[in-house]
Parts: sequence; structure tokens; C-alpha cells
Amino acid sequence: MERVVYDQMAALDQQHWWYVARRKVLSDLIRRRVKPPANARILEIGCGTGHNLEMLDAFGSVDALEVDETARAIAAKRLGHEVFSSPLPELAGIPQAHYDMVAAFDVVEHIPDDKAALDGIAKLLKPGGKLVVTVPAHQWMWSAHDVVNHHQRRYSKSGLKRLIEASPLKLEAIGYFNSLLFPVAVAERLASKLRGKEDADLSLPSKPLNQALERVFAAERGLVGRVPLPPGLSLFAIASAT
Repeated sequence: MERVVYDQMAALDQQHWWYVARRKVLSDLIRRRVKPPANARILEIGCGTGHNLEMLDAFGSVDALEVDETARAIAAKRLGHEVFSSPLPELAGIPQAHYDMVAAFDVVEHIPDDKAALDGIAKLLKPGGKLVVTVPAHQWMWSAHDVVNHHQRRYSKSGLKRLIEASPLKLEAIGYFNSLLFPVAVAERLASKLRGKEDADLSLPSKPLNQALERVFAAERGLVGRVPLPPGLSLFAIASAT
């Protein structure tokens, strides 16, 4: 990702509606569908500035991996111990068959060989361990945001399903989320293209708007992974190691 993306992440990850609401959605999804064992060993790959680590800590003992040096330093301070730096798909030095859960939140889309990435992640899981992955949805929504984030692709639901089924992992659940705000996002994206100006900036909205967007997104927390949602901005999948 561009340096500006990490800088924005560090500045906004405790306030911006997207980060705050997504943590709530993912926490509920993990609690209901993944159900990690007590004192689970957990690894977050691509943890960025570490904004998900406190949420994941509620489920067990957390390790983290981040390749960007500045973001890794922030994450290590939040985590309280060293953060791995080994990139996907090799994951050199990361203990294999060690983790009850691996989280890869908006990471796989950055990797040129996403199949190799999943093959590498599968080796880190204990038998029965689970991967929780999220990715941006809909290639037709490609924008300047994807460019500055160095995305390789966005995913269709069927494409993510094929990717996991071609890996050593067993697909357990897949679906959209951030669906309630999807029509608004599509309208904004189309308007930006018509204006000929696409904005890649993830700035903080006004406090009332930020709170309203957080409430709408977080309202999905009891639905994601429980009932199929209509198309959304993101996809999640849960897969297990055999």
C-alpha cells in the first residue's frame, strides 16, 4: 500500500466508522461461526497498524504479521510483543500447524498469487483450525482506492469460493457484508466516474455522519454469517484445515 494509506490508518483506525463497525461485525462473526477454543492461538496476517488486535485478543493469544516497517512498529506497541514481518505466500519462519485461527482481513487481494497465499496460510493452521478472510467485492467497482492500496483484484462471490475450494482448506461459510450501505457506495462511485474524479482519500466524515454510518454498518453484526445478505462492498469466508 502507499505510505499515505498507512498514515491514514494510523490516524483514523480508532474513530473512522468503517474500522469501528467492521470490528464489531467481525467479532460477532468469529464468536458465532468460528467459535475458537479457549486460549486459542490466533494469527492476524497483514495486521496493518494493529487496529484489530484488541478485538482478536478477546478470543485467545494473538500473534501478528505486517510487512510495512512503520505500521509494524505501531502494531507491535499495541500488541505488546514483536510482530512477524515475513510476506505471503512464503511466510518464512512462521510456525506451521500452530494456530487455531488465522485472520486475513483485506489482505489476499494484495497478493499476486492468491492461490499460493492460501496454500501458505493452510500450513499454519492446526487440523481443524480456521481461516477467516475478508476481501473487497465486485471487480466493476475498481477505483482509485484500489490503486493506492495496491490491490491486485476485487472478488466475486463465486471467484472467492473457487479460490478456497482449490486450496487445501474446506469452505464452511461465505457471504457478503457491508450490504446496507452498498447502494450509497455504488451511487457515489458512479458519480465520481461521471465527474472524472475519483477520490482515494479515506477521510473522517463529520461526527454526526460518522456515527450514522457506523450504526448502519454495525447493524449487520447479528446477520453476517447467519443469513445470506444481498451484495455488499465486501465478502467474508470461513474455511477449515483438514
